[in-house]
Amino acid sequence: MRAQRILGLCFLGAVLLFAQDWQTSEQLPSVDLTGLSPAQKVKVLKLLRETGCSCGCNMKVAECRMKDPGCSYSKGVSASIVDSIKQGKNETQALAIAKATKWGQGPPDHSAVLEPPVAIPLGDAPVRGPAQAPVTLVEFSDFQCPFCIAATPQLEAVQKAYPTQVRLIFKEFPLDSHSQAALAAAAALAANRQGKFWPMYDALFAQKGYLSRNGMLKIANSLGLDMHRFQADLDSPEVKRAVAKDIADGERISVDSTPTLFVNGKRFNGAVTLAALKPIVDGELKHPASAAKAAAGGR
Repeated sequence: MRAQRILGLCFLGAVLLFAQDWQTSEQLPSVDLTGLSPAQKVKVLKLLRETGCSCGCNMKVAECRMKDPGCSYSKGVSASIVDSIKQGKNETQALAIAKATKWGQGPPDHSAVLEPPVAIPLGDAPVRGPAQAPVTLVEFSDFQCPFCIAATPQLEAVQKAYPTQVRLIFKEFPLDSHSQAALAAAAALAANRQGKFWPMYDALFAQKGYLSRNGMLKIANSLGLDMHRFQADLDSPEVKRAVAKDIADGERISVDSTPTLFVNGKRFNGAVTLAALKPIVDGELKHPASAAKAAAGGR
């Protein structure tokens, strides 16, 4: 009994220590304090520890960064506050600026099944399906996200059901909470440089989230890629910038989770399944002219 009591007290102490860590830690996940003076750093940490997170979690920003590092709202608010303090703003000004950003305003209303269309920069993003398909699906995804893994066969089923009418465009959106997601995104884009994005895409999702650098190298080798070039691209600044650009493109249109799917530029707020998407696709096909215009809007 005494041993169990001691064990229980140790566990409680660990929980309390973890709970208070955000109140004392001077390093928070994905909060870059580089370039701040000691006095500025104190101001930033004070604001992050005292300001409530806008995501609705009922935690302070610093607490949310520690306990939910995947939260884009605490990350965005933190970045805004750091930037303002770095520019010489006082605490009141920095907080006002942060609250005026989309991150400070909290999650948008996604209650509508389809939202109004937005322009999505597509550039040379990987495309699967006919170039002239009247319905374009743009997916912001994470190779280590269990929901993205579950959505992948459903999106394949949609394309099989509409072989000439639907194309899929993939945008990288690795979440901070997934340790291998950013590397997997880089691996996919490195493979894309050798024309093997979709085979790499299929192989990465087939791992069901169990990803590692060695595993990605083995996949690349099995796909017949030039391994010297692949490894150079995998770690290159250019590929990292391409991943960061996809993330920024998503954040500008309020992507904050994965998978996030757009149908002809309209955010789809429903289950990513063939059953749920079929009536949406059918609806888009009834208006081919407007569908084609929306699909071309992000180019």
